[in-house]
Amino acid sequence: MRKLPLAVALATLLLGTAVHAADKKDKDKPDDKPDAAMLKPQSSETSGTVKVEGKSIDYKAVAGTLVLHGSGDKENEPQVSMFYAAYFKKGVEPGKRPITFVYNGGPGSATVWLHMGAFGPKRVVTSDDAHTPAAPYGLVNNDYSLLDATDLVFIDAPGAGFSRLLADDADKGKRDEQMKDRKKTVYSVDGDGHAFAQFITQFLSQYNRWNSPKYLFGESYGTTRSAVVANILENENSVDLNGVILLSQILNFDSSIDGPANNPGVDLPYVVGLPTFAATAYYHHKLPQQPAALEPFLHEVEQYALTDYASALMAGSRLDDARKQAVAQKLHQYTGLPVAYLLKANLRVDGGMFEHELQADGDLTTGRLDSRFSGPSIDPLSKSSDYDPQSSAISSAYVAAFNDYVRRQLKFGENQTYRLFADIDHWDFSHKAPGATESLQQSTNVMPDLATAMKTNPNLRVSLNGGYYDLATPYFAADYEMHHMPIPANLEKNISYAWYPSGHMVYAHEDSLKKLHDNVASFISETDNVSKH
Repeated sequence: MRKLPLAVALATLLLGTAVHAADKKDKDKPDDKPDAAMLKPQSSETSGTVKVEGKSIDYKAVAGTLVLHGSGDKENEPQVSMFYAAYFKKGVEPGKRPITFVYNGGPGSATVWLHMGAFGPKRVVTSDDAHTPAAPYGLVNNDYSLLDATDLVFIDAPGAGFSRLLADDADKGKRDEQMKDRKKTVYSVDGDGHAFAQFITQFLSQYNRWNSPKYLFGESYGTTRSAVVANILENENSVDLNGVILLSQILNFDSSIDGPANNPGVDLPYVVGLPTFAATAYYHHKLPQQPAALEPFLHEVEQYALTDYASALMAGSRLDDARKQAVAQKLHQYTGLPVAYLLKANLRVDGGMFEHELQADGDLTTGRLDSRFSGPSIDPLSKSSDYDPQSSAISSAYVAAFNDYVRRQLKFGENQTYRLFADIDHWDFSHKAPGATESLQQSTNVMPDLATAMKTNPNLRVSLNGGYYDLATPYFAADYEMHHMPIPANLEKNISYAWYPSGHMVYAHEDSLKKLHDNVASFISETDNVSKH
């Protein structure tokens, strides 16, 4: 639901809380000791073939777990069992074959979305911008799997999917304390980052991939994670990455269009959210004058947002009535919202308000993760949206398809429950930025982490991808972040940008999935350094 404190709203970046609530019935049980098998790595190996844009690729698939241990005097203490599904192209030299570590966000989400919707060898079929009908769901060959360009490792976050936090002391009271400590440590920006970094280095050893070109691919909160992990790998583990691929980015949470009213005086979210409001109004034909094409229109809106609109918001109570009226009129032209509503909102409309109001004349709520979607409003008299029609439209298809696929084809997960989300009561968003001498940030900003990784590895390339119809992590907010990275001018050329006529899950739109595949495959080909050796 939308009516949540900011920290809780941000913790549901990937999917709405309606889906998260469905997983509450399967909570971690600190009273119970984990199965002995969970304390050791597990794996199941199968083979398959995928046809990518007309070319057949034979692959080996490994579904399994790696066990992460503590440090110092706890280095022999198993703390987390992390599930992965890896796909290795057959008949190639591992040292010259790129490998990409892929994960969704949440935080605390399983990586079912990128696995079954974007780059795995099988893809679940969903409706483009409407609710997908109930089972049976279609599972097809993925013509746009990234296996043509790179080996793939899909990783479930601790506590999600088949990943689990571990507490194995013989004494129940000590196990409870261990589990409490695990949650406090791992369910945090920095703890999560270190867990993924440890998993990656352990995986490189397990599969002899230390000399492979290496990439991170994160979506949503996964982009936040990628910035943290890239810095840890580069500067704590001496692992130079070839590239970081970011999809639906959020690095600075002060830019979020979710709940900015709780952070008064910071008007940036309204500025960087405006172009997505405009794109959405364009898609639903709610503009007073419909532009001929989307992208030229968005360039115009972006320029207005950074200039006249930003200046008006910065003026605060000093903004005179005539100028306020003029800005409201312009916002009406760009968003389709009534002038009177915009004035009453003091020119500041957040994501939930926009989603509820854009199609209010038809009692429809606009999608958050993908604003091309719409659904009946739960409460037509509410101030903000009460659910996300896009999340409701496709989640069941992904969950059903993966649960069937992992057991029947990957031969893993018998007698285990696949959790869409970890059971997280509290996520610690505080963060110690690289080089910071003061206390932890209270509002997460990992731009310094990615910047440090780029400065300490000046060959590191970054590919930013996003959807025009994403109201969870608006594309212009990501663009703004990248153009404010604390890096020298000569490193700006290391960042590339690609935008798509889709939402948060760009790949939910098949034409955009093809373009995303082609862009990422080209990025890897350009940066893998294989031809240089």
